[in-house]
Amino acid sequence: MHLSGIHLYPVKSCAAFDAGSAEVEPRGLRHDRRWMAVDGDGRFLTGRKLPRLTLLRARPDADGIVLHAPGMPALPLPSAAMGERVRVTVWKDAVTARAAGAAADQWLSAFLEQPARLVHMDAGAARPLRHDRARAGDEVSFADSMPLLLVTRAALDGLNARLSRPVSLLRFRPNLVVDDAPAHAEDGWSRIRVGAIEFDVAKPCIRCVFTTVDPERGERDPDGEPLRTLLDYRRGDGGVSFGQLLIPRGTGTLRTKDPVVVVA
Repeated sequence: MHLSGIHLYPVKSCAAFDAGSAEVEPRGLRHDRRWMAVDGDGRFLTGRKLPRLTLLRARPDADGIVLHAPGMPALPLPSAAMGERVRVTVWKDAVTARAAGAAADQWLSAFLEQPARLVHMDAGAARPLRHDRARAGDEVSFADSMPLLLVTRAALDGLNARLSRPVSLLRFRPNLVVDDAPAHAEDGWSRIRVGAIEFDVAKPCIRCVFTTVDPERGERDPDGEPLRTLLDYRRGDGGVSFGQLLIPRGTGTLRTKDPVVVVA
């Protein structure tokens, strides 16, 4: 087995940024979900309700990120220029993040066609990880619940064999994609090593309506796919699962083609 894809989502719910390598940090991959769109009350905005968010492309660079979106000018956002700290919420978690500033808010609001703000999770913004496999000091980014998400390529192949129209792996928003593994083999893993870095395989990723959003069009599938088909063969006690969520147990660099080894 080997790592065949590494994907970052610099702004929560935005388009994937494909990387040949990435740095693993305690919160997850560097630059992954470190920015987030929020409403006027600081509640996170998500592609579940705003599919248009998936058309926003964010390119990380040494200074911060550069935003791109259809019909909008590119907008560089240096991390060093962030504004005041603001309280925001992701599900039940409160985080004190940094405001990206008026120019970013105006740009984002114009693109989403509704009032919105952009915030940044800098080094001073902590969000403790809440899970029975978490250790003291474990953290997570603005991701829904866990630092990383892994899927196997064969799981997508098995799904697409059941669909009349194949879907992209990006419907499932993975960070790590593993090739040469049986479909859903990750369901039986407890701990893995990718390259030189070990990860706890913490829990299945339970899927929702977000899988029905086509990231190329920024629109939902009118047939409710692939969630409708997944309900037929991937539904368990916790819901429809596809992929596994990971907690890093080390730091360092991951690269595509790194070997993937099941430790436990």
